[in-house]
Amino acid sequence: MAGECVSESPKLGDMGEEDLWELINDNRHRISLGVRPGILIPYLRQVRVLTEMDEDEILSCHNLTNRSMRTSYMLDLLRTQARNGAVALLESLMIHYPTLYTQVTGCKPSTEPSRFSGLIKYSELTEYLVRAVTGMQKELQEARCEASRKSARCASLELEIREIMEVADKSNCLQSENERMQRHVCSLQHDVTKLKDEKCDLYMRYTAAIEEKSAVSMRLHELNLQIYQLQTELQKAQTENEFQKRRSLRCAYAAETPQLQEEVRNLRCQLVKAEKLNPARQDILAQDLAEAVDSQVELAEQLRCYREENEQLLREKQALLDQKECLSLQVQQLTLDCKMHQQKSTVIQNQMKELQAERDQAYLSRDEAQTMIARILAEKDTLRCQLVELQERVFSVQAKRSSSREQRQSCDGESEVDWESPTSSFEESSISPPKVPNRRRLCRMDAVNPISMLSSFNSECEDASSIRSRNVEPPSPESLRRRKKALYEDRSLEAVETEFLLDDFVFIPCVEGEDEHKPRLSSSNGSSIDGMSRTSVPPFLMRSRQKAIRVNGRVLSISLQGEALLGQLAVVGGNKTGVFVHQVTEGTAAHTVGISPGSQIVEVEYEQNQKALRMVLEDSTLEEAMWALGQVTGLCHLSLRPRQDDYEALLQQLQSSETSSGDSFYVRVNLSLPAGPNWTLSVCCNDILHVTNTRPAGTEDSWHASQVHPCQLLDLQGGSVPNYYRAQRLLIRAIEDMSFQTKKSPKVWRMVAPNKQKAVRIVGTRRQGRNPLWVSVENENTKSAESGDTSAPKSCLTLMPYSLVTPYFPPVCRPVLLLPTILGNILNKKIADWQGFQLCEPEVLSFSEHAARQQRSEILEECEQERSCCYTLQSVEKVMKKGIHCVLPLGLDCVRRLHRAEIFPIIIFIGQSARSARKLKSKLQRHSQSEDQLLACSRSEEPLLDKLPCLFHSVAPDSWCDQTSLLTNLRTIIWEEQKKIVWMEPEMW
Repeated sequence: MAGECVSESPKLGDMGEEDLWELINDNRHRISLGVRPGILIPYLRQVRVLTEMDEDEILSCHNLTNRSMRTSYMLDLLRTQARNGAVALLESLMIHYPTLYTQVTGCKPSTEPSRFSGLIKYSELTEYLVRAVTGMQKELQEARCEASRKSARCASLELEIREIMEVADKSNCLQSENERMQRHVCSLQHDVTKLKDEKCDLYMRYTAAIEEKSAVSMRLHELNLQIYQLQTELQKAQTENEFQKRRSLRCAYAAETPQLQEEVRNLRCQLVKAEKLNPARQDILAQDLAEAVDSQVELAEQLRCYREENEQLLREKQALLDQKECLSLQVQQLTLDCKMHQQKSTVIQNQMKELQAERDQAYLSRDEAQTMIARILAEKDTLRCQLVELQERVFSVQAKRSSSREQRQSCDGESEVDWESPTSSFEESSISPPKVPNRRRLCRMDAVNPISMLSSFNSECEDASSIRSRNVEPPSPESLRRRKKALYEDRSLEAVETEFLLDDFVFIPCVEGEDEHKPRLSSSNGSSIDGMSRTSVPPFLMRSRQKAIRVNGRVLSISLQGEALLGQLAVVGGNKTGVFVHQVTEGTAAHTVGISPGSQIVEVEYEQNQKALRMVLEDSTLEEAMWALGQVTGLCHLSLRPRQDDYEALLQQLQSSETSSGDSFYVRVNLSLPAGPNWTLSVCCNDILHVTNTRPAGTEDSWHASQVHPCQLLDLQGGSVPNYYRAQRLLIRAIEDMSFQTKKSPKVWRMVAPNKQKAVRIVGTRRQGRNPLWVSVENENTKSAESGDTSAPKSCLTLMPYSLVTPYFPPVCRPVLLLPTILGNILNKKIADWQGFQLCEPEVLSFSEHAARQQRSEILEECEQERSCCYTLQSVEKVMKKGIHCVLPLGLDCVRRLHRAEIFPIIIFIGQSARSARKLKSKLQRHSQSEDQLLACSRSEEPLLDKLPCLFHSVAPDSWCDQTSLLTNLRTIIWEEQKKIVWMEPEMW
């Protein structure tokens, strides 16, 4: 059905290798998620693009922990097979995954023989299709049986779920009834409280009225007393007035004075008696008594009313108590039911814990099995190395035999090979037609010793005869015609070999038993050193790269006898300035041919074990250049470019101590190195170092480097670090120690590992077997039509202790990507509400527009709800143009596509543990997620971060206590990361 809605695309057979692999890489995420490698491998084995060793690594390598990683690794292996790998992959998808084939290529799947590329014979194809159909029928039958079992299991589970739902409904009903009764009790208690409050208010009002009445009566009583006193004083004043009048009338009568005095005494006595028996006062007292009796009667009436109200309230209280007892009985019944359900849930949790324990035991068994497999693979690698050593010995014996045979032939007067000029091999030979020997095709390997590579082929000149005349007379026209034809054939053959060698190079580990036969090299000042001999150095990693463009200045090619070449001349410089000749020893071959200081060494060509090698030194470091020049034995050709001004500027910088050499490049450290003696720099994994000297004075296996300021290109603390190969050995030793500790105490390691700083980062050169830090070597005489060496290993992972990085300075606000994805989906909306942040919105695309953008790799991720709704590069750029941060609700798959568009997101990984996951339990439940899902997502995405070509920030699980503190930390981290330099590694695909 999917094929019917897709228009016919051009035939895949008309597409080139790059177009096919670009089509596959654009759909790499879809293929990695939807394909099982075990289904495609039989067909890929049938068409001979994968070997048994490749199948073993894909299916049993313990580093590939899930199906997507295995599929991705299978695509990497197929990429090395060039166009055949791409065609075989698409044909296998057409057979086993027709829908995915249609989505990737846009073509309808078909099993017609004309639709296949011819990598497999028709009879073998028919046989494979029959087997594939038979296997699919068996799988369909097994799937149907499994579906029937699953349906039966689902029916039983649905029955259990219905029973559980019924019990849950009953418990919900009881719980709702309990809540209703509790609400009723609460309302009754509220009414009782309200009545009590009203009664208390009445008592207070009554008390206040009584006090007010008492105060009024007291005031009235006081006023009456004042009136009475005033009346008494008035009467007294009147009496005294009358007495004064009488006295004034009788003053003449002195004899009457005693009588008057007696009368006054009598009057005073009468006044005292009148005051005691005043009827007004008696009336007042009687009135007060009557009022007191009336108030007492009123109080008695009110007291009787209050007693009746109290009895009514007591009766209501007794009714409420009875109702409370009934409710308590119901609560007890509900409590028993809840305890029963809790016991059931406890039993279920115990069963889950037992299942988890069994799962952990299974994981341990799986880890042990994987460890055993890894040990077996290591033993196999050891046996392979022994096999390679035996082959090298055989090749060395063959080389000795060939050399002895040449000596015998030279004694008999046969011609010899002269390398004085590119055409000298033809001038001293006989006139017999050329016999081109069968040269072995260069095999793709990851570990090949240069010595065995140089000694694995026989001499080309062993059976070749020259077509040039050795007589003093001029050659005949026939001889000239044959000479011209042979020259044309030889040049065309060399051109084909050179093009093939530009793609892949070979690399083998060094052999320990040959150290005594290797010459020792000289340093830049002419001193002898042991560490740079051809066999004492670590394995030589080769990389393929295009030839340097030589446009500035002329290049001179000089031939000389290069025995102990570093003893004849000394070099200075590095990858930044170029490698220059510094000193030339007088009397040597280099001095004789006219090599002078100030010439840049562009490349060197020499012969070793009857094979011509060319090493490009135009942008190599000083260490690489000295290693390469130390390999020269015998006749060599040096390509020199005069650059006297640059050389003098370099010498001036060296004399003024501005620089210590001409090296300057930045690397990302993939392991932690502690500080040591002799100014050894302490570095941590993922640190950025600026290497300024790869051959410091007084050291053999160290570099001089400085730590880099995170926000500016400024060198901070400097010191020495191990060079590439010594660091590689330290990395392997650290991995072995970690694996031993993990095997010895896996439980303790799981507890310690999350809190421990990252020790190593596993980065490999994959099948290319290349070290991006080392010089390229081109072998000109090891190419033939067919490859006869099948004993060398086909695939091996080469660990990289340092990775080359390039600085970038983003001009605008960088997007923000939060991981794990589950936690990021919870926090994205919170962060988008901040000022200066906005959530990336998806776009709705038509089918044709969706296909066009997907072809241009502009679609970052598709929404799960609707296929036509996608997150695109344009939506991210639209937010960034506003000068604010774009919050990406996406996964890790979008990072590489953003990097291709030169958009560098801020990647923040929030580490998770069981304790930190419990802090987010409520948030996870709102988004229909669980703690186990969050932990599983964190464990699955954390290993993928090391594969990113950029740095990321990791948040420790114990650095935050709740969501608010986590968001505060994230704001600070985003602000700090925005100011930092972005360091990018080159793509290793």
